[in-house]
Amino acid sequence: MSKYDEIKKQLKKTPKVWLVTGVAGFIGSNLLETLLLLDQKVIGLDNFATGHQHNLDEVQSQVSSEQWHNFSFIKGDIRDYSDCEKALTFNKLTVDYVLHQAALGSVPRSIADPILTNSANITGFVNMLTAAKNAKVSTFVYAASSSTYGDHPALPKVEENIGKPLSPYAVTKYVNELYADVFHKTYGLNATGLRYFNVFGKRQDPDGAYAAVIPKWTAAMIENQDLFINGDGETSRDFCFVENAVQANILAATANDEGKNQVYNVALGDRTSLNELFSSLVTSLSANEVSYVKSAIYQEFRAGDVRHSQADISKAKVLLGYQPEFRIQQGIDKAMPWYINFLTTCNN
Repeated sequence: MSKYDEIKKQLKKTPKVWLVTGVAGFIGSNLLETLLLLDQKVIGLDNFATGHQHNLDEVQSQVSSEQWHNFSFIKGDIRDYSDCEKALTFNKLTVDYVLHQAALGSVPRSIADPILTNSANITGFVNMLTAAKNAKVSTFVYAASSSTYGDHPALPKVEENIGKPLSPYAVTKYVNELYADVFHKTYGLNATGLRYFNVFGKRQDPDGAYAAVIPKWTAAMIENQDLFINGDGETSRDFCFVENAVQANILAATANDEGKNQVYNVALGDRTSLNELFSSLVTSLSANEVSYVKSAIYQEFRAGDVRHSQADISKAKVLLGYQPEFRIQQGIDKAMPWYINFLTTCNN
């Protein structure tokens, strides 16, 4: 039995109270679904800036009515400290674990509007840390980012070796790590960061200017639109299926003392070029009886992007017992029916 299986079994026997910020978003709603299926009590906080009510509705459809009643939702903004405080004291519940996913992602968005990114990702983060500290939560797990590695050229990426940030977004995520460390040393708050590497899966928004590459390309293919690749297509990323990220959050929250107050890479430990990704998506769509016969159109490299990214996940394996269950093609194949159904529903 894996460490993750052991933890899930323990949580089923002894349910905890979890606060998930950004609960209506992509990763947040996947965390919510898993926790409710494990019979946990969950408080969710979201302002719907990038999250959606339909994500919460979909989670409700995947769990029993009894499990859904274990969920309490608060519409609020992490930039408002009173909303953070309200979430951590809701119905006088004692929150055991915080899974802080609320943030404004996207390198291009941060370049276009650094002030907005800063207010959500730094001011909001400090608000949540402070509220969690005052509520005496057991562990505060937060979404960090592989963008923190910046211009450091070495591969694979090891947690201790980072370079200079290449975007305002990367600056904010590095500042999160600094604040978490200071809050631990100053106030004794257990805070663990998860540096996500290109997480993908169901409920990842395929629309908008800042959509991630997998849902954006999948949507273009399903709708038979032109597909654009930044650069020569040999840019590579360590794509991580969302259920691997969910596993890492739960393991980090419930880790022993040695595993707490660390920063971990959350990824597959492999890398896939954009050209390889294009072929994988075409293959998966074909298996679902959707054909895409156009060639990709190559354009300029995108500002702020790093050329290659691949994680060393040995630290998470050793200290957390993290074992990613899904490789990239498995994740794409599992997510593809959701994308097809979602886009078909939206277009009808």
